[in-house]
Amino acid sequence: MNGRLEYRFDPKRVATPSYVIDEGLLKENLEVLASVRDRAGCKVLLALKCFAMHAVFPLLAETLDGICASSPHEARLGREEFGREVHTFAAGYSEADIRDLCETSDHIVFNSFAQLDRFRPLVRELAEAAGRNIELALRINPEHSEGATPIYDPCSPGSRLGIRRAQFDADSLDGITGLHWHNLCEQDADCLERTIEAVERNFSDVLPRMKYVNFGGGHHITRPGYDVDLLVSLITRFKKKWNVEVYLEPGEAVALNAGYLVAEVLDVVQADMPVAIMDSAVPCHMPDVIEMPYRPHIVGSGEVEEKAWTCRIGGPSCLTGDVAGEYSFDHPVRTGDRLVFTDMAIYSMVKTNTFNGIQLPSMYLFKPDSDAMTLVRSFGYEDFKNRLS
Repeated sequence: MNGRLEYRFDPKRVATPSYVIDEGLLKENLEVLASVRDRAGCKVLLALKCFAMHAVFPLLAETLDGICASSPHEARLGREEFGREVHTFAAGYSEADIRDLCETSDHIVFNSFAQLDRFRPLVRELAEAAGRNIELALRINPEHSEGATPIYDPCSPGSRLGIRRAQFDADSLDGITGLHWHNLCEQDADCLERTIEAVERNFSDVLPRMKYVNFGGGHHITRPGYDVDLLVSLITRFKKKWNVEVYLEPGEAVALNAGYLVAEVLDVVQADMPVAIMDSAVPCHMPDVIEMPYRPHIVGSGEVEEKAWTCRIGGPSCLTGDVAGEYSFDHPVRTGDRLVFTDMAIYSMVKTNTFNGIQLPSMYLFKPDSDAMTLVRSFGYEDFKNRLS
């Protein structure tokens, strides 16, 4: 997760902790995605599992074709707030899930033939009763890994995600119009190229029967240095070869480097090195730092001992591992200083929690053209209390 090294707002203008989304940076990402969409003739969906701040959905919907959801709640949010195509995939559905999804989704993607066989009649019945056209698709497992972190590799050994070729029943595709795969994570177009080769090798008899193919997410399209020309070439070639429509469903590429987490230093204590305690808790506000794991960038900081003063940055919770990492600064960090973490729009806002009763961060939208800083949402005690009883 590579963050921008600067910001364009005064961090003293916001309460802490808070997320700040820079609308101008979102627009820059959308320009890149619009170029890919237009040049390749593909469709691009927003992956809500990564970024779901619906206050900016009207802006995103000007460029993107819809959303992809991983649950009935995400699908409903996409239907109500985004207003374009809604694609849903989950590793497993209940009957209640399907009944909900048939009111909100345009495409339902199944993870197994057992689930397809169980729910295909119900989807048809509900769609006909509602006068809706709901397309069905299957998620395949290309059995080709490009990811370096097993927890984020859908093609790792033992993965529950996607149907492998050995279990794929090409005689049971009644009503199936699409295939979907997902195996990338923050990766480049050459990784997609090798994945396409694996898919074509394993599913060449199935592809001609499809109306569309979804290449999933994980494409780092808006990162500097990403080979956009190769991506466009791959999509164009695939469409022509198999006579299908192609979807991409990036989450990170939509909001990459467009958001910040602003925290305030509460205290500086001495351990084996100075430790700055901030009012943002890592497991609550940026849990991927622990799960991935990775070290988020703080504007103005350097690597350990790169600058004059080195410290550890941690949060206020009781978890010993509530630590963002070790950083160096030109001057010692002091109580009241603001810390600005970069690239915090993606997989942070959607994963926040209230462990220890820690305050959820407020959300701000910054518009650099007018220098307007708007409070979108703040949270309080009732948000913590009402989710527990």
